[in-house]
Amino acid sequence: MLTLVFVRHGLTERSIPEQHLGQRIDVPLSSDGLRQAHALERRLHGVPFDRIVSSPLSRARETVEIVAAGRPVIGDVRLAEMDYGEWEGHTRDEVLGLHPGFRAKWEGDPAALRCPGGESGNDVARRVGSLLRELIDPGSALGRAAGPGSPAGGEEDGRRILAASHSTLGRILCCVALGVPVREFRRRFLLDQAGITVLRWRDGAAPEDGELILLNDAAHLRRRGEVPWG
Repeated sequence: MLTLVFVRHGLTERSIPEQHLGQRIDVPLSSDGLRQAHALERRLHGVPFDRIVSSPLSRARETVEIVAAGRPVIGDVRLAEMDYGEWEGHTRDEVLGLHPGFRAKWEGDPAALRCPGGESGNDVARRVGSLLRELIDPGSALGRAAGPGSPAGGEEDGRRILAASHSTLGRILCCVALGVPVREFRRRFLLDQAGITVLRWRDGAAPEDGELILLNDAAHLRRRGEVPWG
């Protein structure tokens, strides 16, 4: 059995106002993002993982390296954010000014339509599916247990892997894992910065056979008395 603990990276200086940050602008965490990452580390402190994998982009890598606290982190390009092409670095309002007609069509079906010069939701789903198949397979380099003393050693949830990535990638991963049409990723899922989502696959499962255990848990970022969601 595989338990995948998925975390989104913390805030960057370009997170507010929200911009399309894909693969072409590689920015580090802001001071607020670093605080979020440390809060995430405290939330997951002491939790053992067989593997820790990350998008190669700085904001995700920084986040998970704080959580990893010296444990090795494997970079995987399949966890990189959607390539937004010509929309990279622009807010939604700016994109509406650049491509008003096409943006409206894209929002209607972001799975089939590619961002100009970039990827579609289906493009991202294909690399997510490839990654999940490897993670689910206990015989693969990424999927196998770390060995004696790993979470698989007697724990009922078997192998446990921590993955750090991005908002759109994570929402599409949820669609793939739960059999939700990819075109629905923007409408059906919301993932906050430094939030935790947990999915589980039983032995022999396909990528689309995931079970949702926890979705967008960001309680570790809230003050006492605040609601635990954003």
